[in-house]
Amino acid sequence: MVAPTGALPVRLGPLELKNPILTASGTFGYGLEFQDFVDLSRIGGICTKGLSLEPHAGNPPARIWETPSGMLNAIGLQNVGIAAFLNEKLPRLRELGATVIANVWGDLEEDYVAVVRALEEAEGLAAVELNISCPNVERGGMLFGNSPPATASLVARVRAATRRPLIVKLSPNAPDLVESARAARDAGADVLSLVNTFVGMAIDPETARPRLSFGTGGLSGPAIRPLAVRMVYQVAKALPGTPLIGIGGIADLSDVLEFLAAGATAIQVGTSNFRDPAVSVRLVGELEAYCASRRVTAADLVGRAHGPAPSRLDAGAEG
Repeated sequence: MVAPTGALPVRLGPLELKNPILTASGTFGYGLEFQDFVDLSRIGGICTKGLSLEPHAGNPPARIWETPSGMLNAIGLQNVGIAAFLNEKLPRLRELGATVIANVWGDLEEDYVAVVRALEEAEGLAAVELNISCPNVERGGMLFGNSPPATASLVARVRAATRRPLIVKLSPNAPDLVESARAARDAGADVLSLVNTFVGMAIDPETARPRLSFGTGGLSGPAIRPLAVRMVYQVAKALPGTPLIGIGGIADLSDVLEFLAAGATAIQVGTSNFRDPAVSVRLVGELEAYCASRRVTAADLVGRAHGPAPSRLDAGAEG
């Protein structure tokens, strides 16, 4: 069964997507690594690995540790650098019909601005996602995201440097996520994506040393989903009308529907890509069938948990 024409496209401020299923930065490479498993043009958007001005080696191994219902990672934003991305990755993604969102980061405000300016004239780029929430680097990352004044300053400078839709990726480790969200929105963010990974740790009981070389790592996967859903709900309630992308342990259609009900207009699939490389396209098909069976659009599903008493969307019901 297919959805009615126009059932899946969504709008997040100035950003229009063919469907609300995206892949999360750091979990889908540059997209090209997955072309043998999925039709990249079917996915609503691909968020690239975090891009820096120069190539970055990231942290030394060990960098990943599996946990119950999740994963700790401390990759440290390893990437090929902006020049290699523009010359080698983006042209091929454009040929494959992918909707590309460039995730960017830096140690200093000037670094973020330089990367965004380098992207400005690139063809085939739908939006920029500002990573102010990575917990696995010594500088930059969540050092910006944990301080609303620092968030506002950085976002304002990047906003002035780009005409593209600007997404800001928020940290669940911030002292007050709502205030961080407000600071990013008021400084010029078009869309907020939330949340990035939670700071966690695993220790080898034999050696009494951290499992990861960085010491701590970012916890992701199903273990964080209830926390992420709560945070999306809180921000949606506090900042009504702000376009949100939900992230955190999404693996099944029910997870997608939960985030949409909480107030997200789109979602990003992260850790599940490691278990099932085709999960994103599977979710597009499942959401398509769900909308068709209930005669609704994806947009109709957004924010239903904030209504007075949301009705059940039974199959075959008039939407």
